[in-house]
Amino acid sequence: MPGKLSLIVPCFNEEQTLPLFYPATEKIKTQLRGLSLEYWFINDGSRDSTLDKLKQLQQNDPEHVHYISFSRNFGKESALYAGLQAATGDYVAVMDADLQDPPELLPTMLAGIQDEHYDIVGTKRTDRKGEPPIRSFFSNLFYRLINHISNTPILNGVRDFRLMTRQVVDAILAMKEYRRFSKGIFSWVGFNTKYLPYENHDRIAGKTSWSFGKLFKYSLDGIVAFSELPLSIASFVGFFSFIIAIIALFFIVIRQLVFGDSVAGWASIVSIMIMVGGLQLLCLGIVGKYIGNIYLEVKNRPIYIIKEKK
Repeated sequence: MPGKLSLIVPCFNEEQTLPLFYPATEKIKTQLRGLSLEYWFINDGSRDSTLDKLKQLQQNDPEHVHYISFSRNFGKESALYAGLQAATGDYVAVMDADLQDPPELLPTMLAGIQDEHYDIVGTKRTDRKGEPPIRSFFSNLFYRLINHISNTPILNGVRDFRLMTRQVVDAILAMKEYRRFSKGIFSWVGFNTKYLPYENHDRIAGKTSWSFGKLFKYSLDGIVAFSELPLSIASFVGFFSFIIAIIALFFIVIRQLVFGDSVAGWASIVSIMIMVGGLQLLCLGIVGKYIGNIYLEVKNRPIYIIKEKK
């Protein structure tokens, strides 16, 4: 029995790309070794006519095309999770609608699982052509940092575009955390993984919704989700400041007893106080970030809310 391959496609304001994505993916159906193809488009609170495009695709191919529409924008991570929950295929692929993830790689990815017995076949960009230099710099910096402070390896250039077995998908779904960081989750669950290198592709149409600010916030979520080192740094900074303060106190007392003069330099003292206060606020901010994540988890709110599904 050939089985089924599910494609999960998060969509946010993708009205221009959907009419191009669907036919491009349909072209490779005959290369999927007899597997039937199931689409799960996740409309993540789009503000354009994305939902109308999805309804049209579903009406034209009701057997294979399905969509989920959220009540508002919950973010790509929530859309990925919703798609993984809805997918019924023996194999599940995650890809973007803008064709930066080439559908032509799917047959090779499938061969990696069926012939080479990998559990996951992902993709890794060999370059960042077309990306702003400042974004590339901070992206590379993030990957160097996260791999130094986390026990979960996250390779630079790896995209969410990957093909997984049902066993891998079930393992990912068992992780029900609210603040999700899929790049880390995909790596954390383990399994035999292979990455296919490919050159970076520009969006086929439309504009990306990932601003620099959103990417920075996303990177902070990843650091907090997969490393406790910032908490250790906060503790070290607090302890170091305490030791310096004790040494300074002994110096001031001894100076007063030996020389009998008052301590001069009030401006420098005030500067030091401000510096120490800043360090304290920094440490409180680090601790607060972790407490904030705990707060979101214990409230147990749904990761997403479905308004419409078909």
